[in-house]
Amino acid sequence: MFLPVKREELDGVADIIYVIGEAYVDHPSFGHAIISRIVEREGLKIAIIPQPQSDEDYLRFGAPAMGFFVTSGVVDSMVNNYTVAKLRRTRDVYSEGGKVGLRPDRCIDVYCRNLKRLFPDVPVLIGGIEASLRRFAHYDYWADKVLPSVLVSSGADLLVYGMGERPITEICRALKRGIPLDKLRDIRGTAYLCSSDNFSKKLRGEIERGEAVYCPSFENVSTDKGEYVRAFRTQAKHNDPFVGATLLQKHGGVFVVQNRMQLPLSPEELDAVYALPYERTYHPMYTKGVPAIEEVKYSITSVRGCFGNCNYCAITYHQGRIVQKRSRESILEEAKTFTRDSQFKGYIHDIGGPTANFRDPACSKQLTKGVCTQRNCIGWEKCPSLEVSHEEYVALLRDLRALEGVKKVFIRSGIRYDYVMYDKSDEFLRELCEHHISGQLKVAPEHVSDDVLKNMNKPPFSMYLDFKRRFDAVNARLKKKQYLVPYLISSHPGCTLKDAINLALYLKSINYMPEQVQDFYPTPSTKSTCMYYTGINPDTMERVYVPRDKREKKMQRALMQYAKPSNFATVREALIEAGRRDLIGYGEHCLVPPEGGYGESRNKGGRGDSRPQGGKPRPAPRGKGRSGNKKT
Repeated sequence: MFLPVKREELDGVADIIYVIGEAYVDHPSFGHAIISRIVEREGLKIAIIPQPQSDEDYLRFGAPAMGFFVTSGVVDSMVNNYTVAKLRRTRDVYSEGGKVGLRPDRCIDVYCRNLKRLFPDVPVLIGGIEASLRRFAHYDYWADKVLPSVLVSSGADLLVYGMGERPITEICRALKRGIPLDKLRDIRGTAYLCSSDNFSKKLRGEIERGEAVYCPSFENVSTDKGEYVRAFRTQAKHNDPFVGATLLQKHGGVFVVQNRMQLPLSPEELDAVYALPYERTYHPMYTKGVPAIEEVKYSITSVRGCFGNCNYCAITYHQGRIVQKRSRESILEEAKTFTRDSQFKGYIHDIGGPTANFRDPACSKQLTKGVCTQRNCIGWEKCPSLEVSHEEYVALLRDLRALEGVKKVFIRSGIRYDYVMYDKSDEFLRELCEHHISGQLKVAPEHVSDDVLKNMNKPPFSMYLDFKRRFDAVNARLKKKQYLVPYLISSHPGCTLKDAINLALYLKSINYMPEQVQDFYPTPSTKSTCMYYTGINPDTMERVYVPRDKREKKMQRALMQYAKPSNFATVREALIEAGRRDLIGYGEHCLVPPEGGYGESRNKGGRGDSRPQGGKPRPAPRGKGRSGNKKT
């Protein structure tokens, strides 16, 4: 049964009332579904208020006995509501019928302030991606300035950061022991506000022993970009459950105190999370449906965490670098539930997570000693200790394919092609090409310039070209015509107009033009966002070029779609500005004709793939963008 959303569905008084910024979907791909089912498992009575629009909504159940939980949902509300150009989005896939306007900007701040106004004596806990990524002072792209911790701006009493299963379990058990929510101070994976006069004896001891570390204050990081970088480096260094310390950051007269990161879940603990009694769909009150369920209803989350550590991605800061996995038995059992669903057509949409082909930690020591704070596992450079194996993943995929009622198992949440290249065996790549893609494989080289890729912590472009050759060779042996579709980012820190032109030339050389372009989006608390705001690479402390000007960003974006008639003037302007008039004309390498735009006979489109065919560039087919548990 769904949890109560109406007063008449609740028997008595709720212990916890959960206010969420998206439609109520009781499926484990939605954080609010997992957290609410854990609260229920722990024996507490919970009710849900999805997307409140008025005081009447907040007052629906009265005051809870123990407190409010608040989340914006699986996406930061500002990312959800605005494009990278800061324009209002026209669709919200996490709301009924895709309707926009049901989730306010800075959702957590709005909900908490309303709750504190209506229920001033009831404690409030915040969690989810928005709370997690904004737990310290952070650069906010939409305000174009550094904002204080969301604990300060919202007035919440406790913050859960990262994945919440373990902290929420401990919190529920403490509440049952009679400890008020606003008095909880020592639970891993949480943060709170506290004046120095009220530091606990435990915290004072940690400070004295050097087990608690001060970050530069909000006042300093909001006025000094060097201090911002120093704060970011400190927070990144301690974002690990084994080597991380307690962190403190002063905001005026109080400190944000972040307890150590929660420990990773064992396969048995993760299995238990996905075995909870989910309805696996949206609440029936949504007569127009909730679009976000379409991609995940028949998908399986097999792992969480990612040691890929891409600089533009928030997963590392939220889920951590230690990969945690579910057992084979748990995954197969979830797949069997699909086959008992009358709407299931035999196609499992995804088996993966942040990175589908990571099934274990990067090296065995991570589960006891934590991650290396001065070295990446993979990316621009490979750590010598990286352990590479697809053996278990291949066996799992074979077991899933063998299930009665399953016709096809797709992998859509993305693979790391560099990890595939480090595997000396072609077994996984062969199985992938033979059974788990249908014509196209989407991968993310992101750019062709090694200077840009280094700033992204992505592998050199030569590795992508080597992977393409290997991919093509495997498909040739299988007698299959399948193609790579590259994901690319424009205007990332470090990307100059020259780099953007080189990317356009590569796209022309493979006769491919992406239909949709991803401009770099500075989301809270990523390393790339730190570079965007400060102009400093926190890894090297060297200056990095940042394309912030709207005109240049428009040119970089247009160059990726150089053959689009509407981009003619912008591409031509970019080439002239970069001193590349040699690329204007009708020559083999020219990107645009000399003047007057494109003739009617040019650029009528075609299939989207990366095979060189000559003639006009091929745009990619329309799609839903990156699927699975990827970037914020």
